[in-house]
Amino acid sequence: MPVLTPTPTALAGAAAKAAGPACSLQRTGSLWQLGIKAQELTTSISQLAEQLQSDDDDSRSQALAELEAALMAEEGNKQALAAKADATCWVIEHLRGQAAYRQQQAKRLTELSRSDAGRADALEESLVLVLTRLQPAATRFSFPNHELTSRRSQSVEIDDEQALAPEWLTVKTTTQPDKAAIKQALKAGQQIPGVQLLSHRSWRIT
Repeated sequence: MPVLTPTPTALAGAAAKAAGPACSLQRTGSLWQLGIKAQELTTSISQLAEQLQSDDDDSRSQALAELEAALMAEEGNKQALAAKADATCWVIEHLRGQAAYRQQQAKRLTELSRSDAGRADALEESLVLVLTRLQPAATRFSFPNHELTSRRSQSVEIDDEQALAPEWLTVKTTTQPDKAAIKQALKAGQQIPGVQLLSHRSWRIT
């Protein structure tokens, strides 16, 4: 009976299984697979980004831990670390570009909504004008599928606010911290109770 000798590939696969599940952001393969692996890497990062926005604290923590672990795992391999960091930057740029596009679409839809509402108001005003001319005393109009109802209200219209006596005026005062002056004083070494000067470093992907 012939004896089956495990191939190097089989031995490598068995060793990998024995070592446990691989990180979802691992990038391996021959040179011709780099494009596919890069796409798989960005897809995995995109999925982690979705988890970072989850309402579940455990899901967010798990996603952050996996992303950190994937980057820290390449601490001694600058090329692999750069590849994963670069893939993460690609996902960040994609998400920001998508956000900008959706913001533009939201603005366009807001303008369309405002236009639709304006036409509806104008049409309603014309309808009421015609109906009240035909029936000046009516306060309600009934149609086969709709009803047009009204209610009386009162409001004050002021033609000249300057002509009002002081008794008809209310005084409103507002205060807010002068952050520019506070910042200058703190930088000069002055101590201001309840205030501290914080330093921040901002990052930008180019």
